[in-house]
Amino acid sequence: MGIVNVTPDSFSDGGTCFAPEDAIRRGMEMVADGAAILDIGGESTRPGAVPVPWEEEWRRIAPVVEGLRGAPCALSVDTYHPETAERAVAAGVKIVNCVYPGPVPRMLEIVRGQSPDAELVAPASCLGDSIGADDLPRVYLDPMVGFGTTRDEDLALLRSVPALAAKGRVLVGASRKRIVRTLAGESDTGALLGGDIAIALWCAAHGASVVRVHDVRQVAQALRVWRKI
Repeated sequence: MGIVNVTPDSFSDGGTCFAPEDAIRRGMEMVADGAAILDIGGESTRPGAVPVPWEEEWRRIAPVVEGLRGAPCALSVDTYHPETAERAVAAGVKIVNCVYPGPVPRMLEIVRGQSPDAELVAPASCLGDSIGADDLPRVYLDPMVGFGTTRDEDLALLRSVPALAAKGRVLVGASRKRIVRTLAGESDTGALLGGDIAIALWCAAHGASVVRVHDVRQVAQALRVWRKI
């Protein structure tokens, strides 16, 4: 899953694809590099980010969804706003990536009711609560690395991937996050590719179905070589 941030303030690449044409071009590059899914987000979830109303979020991402709709990949929207999710699924988006537990019941209603093949990414903590066994065929479980967590908590979440994968499909998004900087001993967010690849390979080897990354070409190459070996 390649990350397309249509925001001015994301922690790692804010503003680089804020213009729709730049985001569309970046998305197509990621598909060429090996992305099977593009995750389009209109609001940063970095610590301290200013919340964005759903109207502004949808205004940012709607032209990008339209521009990428014909790409040979699945489209995802990174949102916790049901209003955005409804419009995105109606526009042909196949995955809703919801990073907070509260909206998950409504998001499940949207993916169930609006499309026969739409899916949801939801916090793994919702399993057994708002996500039941019957929901799992349409859900990816995200351990939620880096959301208000400490280094040790993030390590525990990454180490939970094998157990989660035994219950359902798992998506891990750790790319360029603080845990990578901490483990790698790097202060520069742009110098974390080696650590990102290590986490992606570890997660894939332990059952994760999807890794959500910024550097699609390099991670996809690493995964291809690993699979062949």
